[in-house]
Amino acid sequence: MGKILMKGNEAIGEAAIRAGCLNYFAYPITPQSEVAEYLSKRLPEVDGVFLQAESEVAVAYMIFGASGAGERVFTTSSSPGISLMCEGLSYVACAECPAVYVNIIRGGPGLGGILPSQADYFQATKGGGHGDYRLIVMAPDTVQEAVEMVMRAFPLAEKYRNPVMILGDGLIGQMMEPVEFPDHLKTEPSNKNDWATTGMDTRKSKTKNIVKSLFLDPAELYKKNIILKEKYDIIKEEEVMYDTYNMDVDYKMLIVSYGTMSRVCSTAIDLMKADGFEVGMLRPQTLFPFPEKEIFAAAQKESVKMLASIEMSMGQMVEDVERSVKGTRPVEWYGKAGGEVPTPEEVIEAVTSMYNKECA
Repeated sequence: MGKILMKGNEAIGEAAIRAGCLNYFAYPITPQSEVAEYLSKRLPEVDGVFLQAESEVAVAYMIFGASGAGERVFTTSSSPGISLMCEGLSYVACAECPAVYVNIIRGGPGLGGILPSQADYFQATKGGGHGDYRLIVMAPDTVQEAVEMVMRAFPLAEKYRNPVMILGDGLIGQMMEPVEFPDHLKTEPSNKNDWATTGMDTRKSKTKNIVKSLFLDPAELYKKNIILKEKYDIIKEEEVMYDTYNMDVDYKMLIVSYGTMSRVCSTAIDLMKADGFEVGMLRPQTLFPFPEKEIFAAAQKESVKMLASIEMSMGQMVEDVERSVKGTRPVEWYGKAGGEVPTPEEVIEAVTSMYNKECA
């Protein structure tokens, strides 16, 4: 099959089906409601389950129940909806249940607006809910990459028995681009669910499985935290994904940007290059695990004078960029929030000012 022109939200829904996920629970909220609209028609065609819950809180625990029973399951929402799911997310992470969440971010804080943003970075990468837990977080910059990340997310969640979140934004969700659904990313749900509540007869076992996040004994809960941390440390070593742009030259400035914002930055870099400014870009595709080592190495190039974190927020990823370079290079931030997307011209103006200050 060749490429199909699809809206981002619809492509995300179809990607989940192609990935072998036939269970979708959600509650409508713009700018991602088309996912639910699409799947309400599409899932019955493939004997799947579509269920609109009464709230995002209810969705969170439907996800917990289905994933705890060993089913491949996912949901989509937008910023305030994800906030309501965060208590359940903490339970799912502690119980080590695989599940996939897609956040098509809108402007905030508060109820905010429906235009694109990246202001949920902290929420996704630092936990969001209570307790010491982490999500695997991926961020696409095109509809095609969103499709591929959705398809990769399910086996990744099952590999680590951990929730995976994909961070898009209103532009990724609403734009139309040609996409294809790679056959090599189609996977069967894991059959290694001897931990799940699949029933003793099904598992041919005399032992009940209890999937829980309640540990009243502090020593037992501490042991659980150690187990989780060891898993997160493995994820940090094994699952980092990133891309580079214009880094095969002696760039003086390194931009770190992701998702939709990185597309704007690549255009700005091309325009600046024509005027003699050498700027490279490293684009994190995973926000957790964050490409710390790769950013540090890229920053140590002799020609590099500084880094800039450019994002559609008031400065969130910049903290991880600063942590990555360990004080070896100055790090600046530029961005806009509330649904405003910086133009290439605005990025050029900001970057040129930084460049002339630090790199001249």
